[in-house]
Amino acid sequence: QMQLVESGGGLVQPGGSLRLSCAASGFTLDYYAVGWFRQAPGKEREGVSCISSSEGSTYYSDSVKGRLTISRDNAKNTVYLQMNSLKPEDTAVYYCAADVMSTVEAMCVPPLFGTWGQGTQVTVSS
Repeated sequence: QMQLVESGGGLVQPGGSLRLSCAASGFTLDYYAVGWFRQAPGKEREGVSCISSSEGSTYYSDSVKGRLTISRDNAKNTVYLQMNSLKPEDTAVYYCAADVMSTVEAMCVPPLFGTWGQGTQVTVSS
């Protein structure tokens, strides 16, 4: 059974940092593109960052570019999202998702990803 489990969320002050992890079980992440998505109350789920299977391409939304970094450790079957300089508007439930695709350019959108985790809450507040 393919499963993704997110961890690392929590409460952090503005300007702080968090590192989210997305661990896969039941399948090997090596061949999958992985994305991080977020959904704030009353808003649609949006793509934050995606990474291709070979790390050949990455995508960041304009709102997080320069502050968030996506990476993957295939030996640990895990993808990470390092979040720095966090802002209150980053508050949301963060989900990771995986699917097979050769590039993530213009592909980091929820409908294109078939396997999802349960989400982890990130709250940025003083």
